Amino acid sequence: MEPIEINAGGYYLRALRADDLLDDRPAIVEAFTDLETRRWVADYQIEDLGDALAYIQRRDSEWKRGVRCSWAVAEPTTGALLGEVDLRGLDEGPDGAQAACWTHPSHRGRGVASTALAAAVRFGFGFLGLTRIGYQHHADNVRSRRVAEKCGFRLTGESVEQMGDRSVRLLHWVAVG
Repeated sequence: MEPIEINAGGYYLRALRADDLLDDRPAIVEAFTDLETRRWVADYQIEDLGDALAYIQRRDSEWKRGVRCSWAVAEPTTGALLGEVDLRGLDEGPDGAQAACWTHPSHRGRGVASTALAAAVRFGFGFLGLTRIGYQHHADNVRSRRVAEKCGFRLTGESVEQMGDRSVRLLHWVAVG
């Protein structure tokens, strides 16, 4: 599948880019070297422009293979990267998708994640025909909890998972189409 752009009201969702017209790599490096992002998104280590390019290429490959739809959340007039939202696990059937999102540190607290996630969920149910979309986050991540609630996800439970050398308590949410 080729990437599809979405009008999300005050933002637009587009593929991550690193080309002559638009280069998301610096903003990705800034986001993933931010201490708060590292606290909540520990599974990606993006330290420099090369790592950011590999991240963008991975997302492009996932689109093409139909396993993940990933969007840069962009400012509509400049195209500046404000965050990312995705639906993954698309190869697991209509009720196996998981949603995730992050916001660039300089744009937190402005509704970027909830606006983008709501648009991605509508796309998942409407265009992709998904019947269920899950969402999970660290139990202590209050901002992620607010995003889930704003987007109409229902809390279904929690779990404790081992991530590296530490145990992490996760909250699990679901939206049903």
